[in-house]
Amino acid sequence: MMEKDTNGTTEKKWFALYTKPRWEKKVHERLVNKGINSWCPIQKVQKQWSDRKKIVEEPLFKSYVFVKIDYATERLPVLMVDGVLNFVHYLGKPAIIRDVEIENIQRYLMEKDAVIEMRTLEGFKADTKVKITQGVFMDKEGTVLREGKKKVYVQLESIGQLMVVEFSVAHLEVIG
Repeated sequence: MMEKDTNGTTEKKWFALYTKPRWEKKVHERLVNKGINSWCPIQKVQKQWSDRKKIVEEPLFKSYVFVKIDYATERLPVLMVDGVLNFVHYLGKPAIIRDVEIENIQRYLMEKDAVIEMRTLEGFKADTKVKITQGVFMDKEGTVLREGKKKVYVQLESIGQLMVVEFSVAHLEVIG
């Protein structure tokens, strides 16, 4: 059952979609062309070839695109878009992504020199707990993978992913 907003209309929510590998940008474009609110987070990454280096735009989440829809009425049109495999499910239900998670990623990607690396939850053990003291993620808590590294893992619980963000050690505080 979808929640209603104050006007009595169905409130649209963010959902994650699985796409065919390397189809994120195509799926996003096709969703937008159908009038569906879609977001494919992109970051600039330096790639090294044998003869040169080049800055390319890559999707932040491999095989994921986000849509803000009324699931009850827009589910089928979304699934009919070529390249969409399915909605991401969590505990047997389509995973709803909190607005604040989307907003945090959007704000961070707008920061100069933002670097985010995505990894799945598998294989990561909790190590040193830290609190971020500056920037978009201020007051958020994370876990450092290895001692001495500048990376903090912030879990996006609703899609079972970890976001790896580089921080200056000066912007971190050990909390436990």
